[in-house]
Order: sequence, then structure tokens, then C-alpha cells
Amino acid sequence: MNRQYSAFAHAYDRMMHDVDRDAWIAYLDGFLKEYGVHTVLDCACGTGANAIRLYKLGYHVTGNDVSPDMLMEARNNAYCDGAKGVIFICEDMRKLKIHKTIDAIVCVCDGVNYLTSMKDVESFFAHAASCLKPGGILLFDVSSAYKFREILATNTFTDEADDYAYIWKNCYDPKTRLCEMRLTGFVKRGEQYDRFTESHLQRAHSEDELNAALQKAGFSTVRSFDAFTRDPVKSDSERIQYLAIREETK
Repeated sequence: MNRQYSAFAHAYDRMMHDVDRDAWIAYLDGFLKEYGVHTVLDCACGTGANAIRLYKLGYHVTGNDVSPDMLMEARNNAYCDGAKGVIFICEDMRKLKIHKTIDAIVCVCDGVNYLTSMKDVESFFAHAASCLKPGGILLFDVSSAYKFREILATNTFTDEADDYAYIWKNCYDPKTRLCEMRLTGFVKRGEQYDRFTESHLQRAHSEDELNAALQKAGFSTVRSFDAFTRDPVKSDSERIQYLAIREETK
């Protein structure tokens, strides 16, 4: 996992320009407020864009990621954006540890898809549960099987701007439900463009698999939504938002 988002880290925010992060965090904030959350772990936090926004909304935020390069960008972004109170740690999401239990864990934008076996997914859920207070919540989203099958598939996507360009080639195997994403990017530095290549691997987890793994880990209530809404999941939902509540102590 840590070989991903290395060279890509420096260009990540520029290449994600079309993602409305303010709207995404406003959506999650609705859940966090509903459950009286104060402390949040932003899991697979990347360059810190979401952790910084949560911090500015008044939450006590820790961000973790397995990529040192992404965390370097995150710390710099937090410093420049006046969010010095965000704590960033380098940690594998499958082995989460935290010194004090917290109210909520969020994992935004495909973090769970990067766990390419159910063993890894179960490990993440179990460690997440151990980090949460009884009644604490886990919020995560996944790209759906529909999205992998019908949209990513074997398609190629490109984008370009004045300071970057990329070519993103997908290869989805419906038998294994694994999708290899091969990225070639060009990022402007001074008067020249640096070229980089990375390969990413994601898995299309089924709803039944995720629900069973969450209950096995000790989450008593599991709800799923068509992402960015409170509507039920549809057959053509591209992204699914999950809300799981850790069992209360008996």
C-alpha cells in the first residue's frame, strides 16, 4: 500500500480539483453533529484536505495515512492553512491504534476500496471498533461494484491544465473484482514538467460482505446511503456511504 501515492502526492490536490470537498465535509458534518461527535480520526487522510476542514468546523482531529509523502503534504497544508492543531501520524489503517478512544472515525474517498481482501477489511473494522467509544461511529464510503463494472471498467480517463496532465488507465477483472489503475502524470516544476507513473489497486466490495464484516467487528447498527444523500442505495449508485455504530457496553 505504501508504494502508492508517493510521486503522486505532490500533484494530488491539483488533480482532485473537481471534487467539492466543502460539500463532502458538510455532508459528513451532518452525521457527526447528529451523533454528538467531538473527536475525529480521519483515516487515510491523504494530503489533509478533509482533516483541515473538520478542524475548522471545531472538531478535535487526528489524521493518519500509510504514505509518508502524503503526510508531508498534509502537514504543510495544515501549517499554511492555519490548522496547526491537527495531528498527523503515519499508520496502516489495518492496524489502527490510538492512545485514547474517540467519538468518530471517517474514511473518505475510496480508502476501504484500497483494502483488496476481506481479511484486510475485517482487520480495519476490528481496529476501528477498538479505537471508538461505545456508541461511537464509523463513517466511510466506497466506490460501488456498479461503478467499477460500468464506469471504471477498462476505460481510460485524461485531464490537463496549465500545470499538470494525466492519463488514467483502468483494468477491472469481474471475477476477482480487482481494478488496477495505471496513472501517468506530468507536473509542472518551473519551466519543465516532471513525469511520474504509479499503479493503484482497488477492490469492489459487495454490500453483503461489508455488512457482515462490520457486524463481526462489533458494530451493532449499520446503515448505508446513496452517497451525499440520506436516500437508500440504488442499483446504479456510484458511491455508497456507510454509517456504523459501535456496540454500547452491556
